[in-house]
Amino acid sequence: MEKLTFYAVSAPEKLDRIGAYLADRLSRDVVRHRYGYVVIAMEALDQLLMACHSQSIKPFVESFLHMVAKLLESREPDLQVLGTNSFVKFANIEEDTPSYHRRYDFFVSQFSAMCHSTHEDPETRTRIRVAGIKGLQGVVRKTVNDELQAIIWEPQHMDKLIPSMLFNMQDADDLDRAGHPSTPSGSGQDGEENPAALAENCFRELLGRAAYGNMKNAVRPVLVFLSSISAQHSHHVIQQVLTHLDGNNKSTPRVRAGIVQVLLETVAIAAKGSVGPTVLEVFNTLLKHLRMSVDFELGDSSRRNSSSSVSSVRGRESDERIVQNAIIQTIGFFGGNLPDYQRAEVMMFIMGKVPVYGTPCHTLDTVKIGHQGTKRIQTMLLSSLIMVTSGFKSKSMSAALPPPFLDPLFSISLMEDSELRQLVLEILHNIIDRHDNRAKLRGIRIIPNVAALKIKREKISKQDVAFMKKHGQQLYRHVYLGCKEEDNVHKNFELLFTTLAILTIELANEEVVIDLIRLSVALQEMALNNEENMPMSIRCGIMALVAAYLNFLSQMIANPPFCQHVSKVIELRNMDAPYLLPEHIFRDKCPLPESLDKDDRQLYFQTADMAECLAGPGYNAERLSIPYIPQVTDEDRLTRRKSFVDTISLQVDIMSSSLPDKQPELAEEITFETLKKAIDTTGLEEQEREKRRQVMEKFQKAPFEEIAAHCESKANMLHDRLAQIFELTIRPPPSPSGVVSISAGHTQHPSVPVYEMKFPDLCVY
Repeated sequence: MEKLTFYAVSAPEKLDRIGAYLADRLSRDVVRHRYGYVVIAMEALDQLLMACHSQSIKPFVESFLHMVAKLLESREPDLQVLGTNSFVKFANIEEDTPSYHRRYDFFVSQFSAMCHSTHEDPETRTRIRVAGIKGLQGVVRKTVNDELQAIIWEPQHMDKLIPSMLFNMQDADDLDRAGHPSTPSGSGQDGEENPAALAENCFRELLGRAAYGNMKNAVRPVLVFLSSISAQHSHHVIQQVLTHLDGNNKSTPRVRAGIVQVLLETVAIAAKGSVGPTVLEVFNTLLKHLRMSVDFELGDSSRRNSSSSVSSVRGRESDERIVQNAIIQTIGFFGGNLPDYQRAEVMMFIMGKVPVYGTPCHTLDTVKIGHQGTKRIQTMLLSSLIMVTSGFKSKSMSAALPPPFLDPLFSISLMEDSELRQLVLEILHNIIDRHDNRAKLRGIRIIPNVAALKIKREKISKQDVAFMKKHGQQLYRHVYLGCKEEDNVHKNFELLFTTLAILTIELANEEVVIDLIRLSVALQEMALNNEENMPMSIRCGIMALVAAYLNFLSQMIANPPFCQHVSKVIELRNMDAPYLLPEHIFRDKCPLPESLDKDDRQLYFQTADMAECLAGPGYNAERLSIPYIPQVTDEDRLTRRKSFVDTISLQVDIMSSSLPDKQPELAEEITFETLKKAIDTTGLEEQEREKRRQVMEKFQKAPFEEIAAHCESKANMLHDRLAQIFELTIRPPPSPSGVVSISAGHTQHPSVPVYEMKFPDLCVY
């Protein structure tokens, strides 16, 4: 060997012939199972390779790699390990010039196959797997620094290399962090080395060497491998990613966004299988990090006041937006892939996290981030709810919209923010529109032929009839109140129109149709009377909404006289008042009138005419004469909405019953004059209107302390009354003389003679 080495170093041009001869001999010995000669030939090749570092080594390397390939192809574990060790030695040699033609496709495939060895002997299986990992590590080291070998990062190689590493890393029995460290030279006791630890080191080395353009090809196989885990175990992967996210909760936004993106890819796969109890944990963790991200962006006011530049602060804020968008996408994507029964549970869970004014959740949120941050969280959570509810099909509305979900959702729809109200309506559309008719109704307009839209619908079920009887007034009320908000824009009116149309398609029987017409008439009257001083654009928008909806409704119920009445009004508006139609009022720079003439009856929809049209069988047209008045509920308490109509009714009640010190007036003597005054109602309406105006003005303009004291006095009176009642009911009654009452925990009262006891009248005979 010494002579051969001296000869090769002295005459490097002979190296290729030496290599060819040794390779030829080794090939024959492998076939003939002369393994002793194989080992000798391979050692000779190794020593020549280590001794010669000149440029002429390249032809010799071809023979060397050919022989390594022969050994790896054999079925003998010893030869496979021998070939791997030789390849690792070669990989550690730094060549002076890059190779233009050398390829390692075969070695990647063969070493990857060895990583998945299923040899029946555990010790031998471990040796082969360790050799495969070392071989892949050698390929990586040999190629990543070679500019001409960027081919290693191509998907066909990464798809073999990465799963081989992960396959060995996932074996929990072998995963011993304190195990024997892998040696890059490949020498040492193969059987004693730990495949899991070795694979992890190799994997870290690979990702550590990845350049910007190569990282995508390295990460994608990781996610694909995670998807190959059996469904019943997939939640373990998600659990690990969630734990990793928690561990990096103070890392840079880019790091957190990257982890969330990985979670997005994995939950998309896991959601189709059995994820079990992990579902709510995923959402809980994501919502927690969403809140933390908003805290980082908005909560720390000292950051804004620090010496850091405005550009750096804005940069951090934009990075946090990336995190928030990634979280919303993950929430929506995961929720959208869940089965319906789990999706309903997730909808309730997310809704419970939305901060609504007046609730503990809201109090918690506003401590650090204030009104702006609270609105951000509301917007983001509602956006994720839109994604979760997209495509949700529930057989009954009562299951899809239970009160714990519906009440806070409607409370948000009363807030003075047009964007939040739009999101609420879109969520409602996702849930109510079970036949996907929204696309056909997009945009608010006078539809000339509704039949041409080919609306899909089914007969309303008994469960949905019961739902509308229970919650219909709630739905009407929020449409009514949502119409008169001064910050409404074109999109708000579009969504309100779609809401009314979908209600008609999905949930309207004859009774609901009458209620919807009453609601439309009430909206028209609200715009005409204008008791709340709404802008003219909003008043005309409401009029256009009513016209578009009644045109749709009249054609949906296929009532020719009704259709004729609606068409006549629309035709007159086209000629005399185009600003009352959606095609005109929602255009830019549409000329607005100075006032709406209430006396021009032909421009407005008349209750009497519509009642006459619906007087036939099926409809209780008499109910149309009953004006629609929105019911007062506790939802106003949960919002910051300044609803004049609702507060008037509540405040009049407070005013009338909050004067405890006032003595009851003496009964008025009834005379001819008093009867005459009672019959003469002239001026009563004016007085009532003035009284309402004063009450409204007081609660709008009075100092907060005065209003608080006013309400507190009523509360104190109520508490005093309750205390009296409780004292009467809890205290034991007086006992007659001769009987001693003993009750633990109660004050003993003296006995009273029977003749002094006071009994109720009905007890005395």
